[in-house]
Amino acid sequence: MADKLKITLVKSTIGAIPKQRATVEALGLKKLNKTVELPDNGATRGMIQRVRHLVKVEEI
Repeated sequence: MADKLKITLVKSTIGAIPKQRATVEALGLKKLNKTVELPDNGATRGMIQRVRHLVKVEEI
């Protein structure tokens, strides 16, 4: 398991359901192609799983 995850928003949330929009915002992503680094834990993995079609994830 990696120490941190690099998460990038690659698809717009315009057509997404409100719960998915809230999850993307909770991950700290506001604009398209922006990247955040978050700790690799169960909570983060769960949020990524909900919006996996909108984000790109790399282990660092």
